Amino acid sequence: MDNQSTVTEFRLLDLSSFPEIQQLLFMCFLIIYLLTLDDNLSICLAIWTDTTLHTPMYFFLVNLSLLDISYSSVTLPNMLVTLVAKIKSLSFSSCMAQLYFLISFAGSESFLLALMAYDCYMVICQPLLYAPIMNHRTCMCSAIAIWIGGFVYSMLHMFFIARLPFCGPNEINHFFCEIPPLIKLACMDTYFNEVLIFLLSGLVGGSCFLLISTSYAYKLSTIMKIRSTQGRCKTFLTCASHLLTVLLFYGPGFFTYLHPSSSYSMDTGKVVSVFYTTVTPMLNPMIYSLRKKDVQAAFKKAMGRSRK
Repeated sequence: MDNQSTVTEFRLLDLSSFPEIQQLLFMCFLIIYLLTLDDNLSICLAIWTDTTLHTPMYFFLVNLSLLDISYSSVTLPNMLVTLVAKIKSLSFSSCMAQLYFLISFAGSESFLLALMAYDCYMVICQPLLYAPIMNHRTCMCSAIAIWIGGFVYSMLHMFFIARLPFCGPNEINHFFCEIPPLIKLACMDTYFNEVLIFLLSGLVGGSCFLLISTSYAYKLSTIMKIRSTQGRCKTFLTCASHLLTVLLFYGPGFFTYLHPSSSYSMDTGKVVSVFYTTVTPMLNPMIYSLRKKDVQAAFKKAMGRSRK
């Protein structure tokens, strides 16, 4: 290994093996990125300008929108460049930075979804204790904690990844720096590192998902006790958007990070990565916020003020 040169940059592969559709992919992902920015920024603007929406649920929605913007901005701009650039390379430090922020925002979103599930649990199952517990101070401290927690979680991942020796080849079978294809390039046995990353991802992601699942079990039990059919449906619909967001986030995430490396398919991994780095951040505001009439009304009010 002393006679081998250290890798200073990585070469990224195209998203598709058909060069003739590269421009079409560029236009598609550019539109997706612009929609992601527009929808999530619109939610932030609507909630910020309407004081009636200054509640814990909408405060957490703003954080979710900011995370979705950050999450997609880590990968999409660079992917758009590689789709049209002849040289598809990324320096070692840029690759590590991209991976660090990607894991950070993913970890923060995992914590946030668990916190939103707890907020919904308090609304349905403990309505009398909701106001004293979910006050302004609690929400602010919780938001700061989930952002810091995401960065600390990413540091633990990067401790095991950045220390790996990369001596060549330097071709990442992906369109951005992702853990499974990157580890395969290390010039050493990575079994121990893969086990540690698997356990770390399972501990954090699995714990948050278990908390969310437990909260839904209590919420469903409470909903089923409601005598009115209309009341049950209305109460369940308050959680339906969050449940769909959880499935869209954890499904691809568990496939990528909790999948045995021996049976991990790079082609399948690319498709899944496209989904959770581009499609999910675009869909979240549509399925979670823009369907709510009060957010739509606040957005129209904000647009009316901006035109005056």
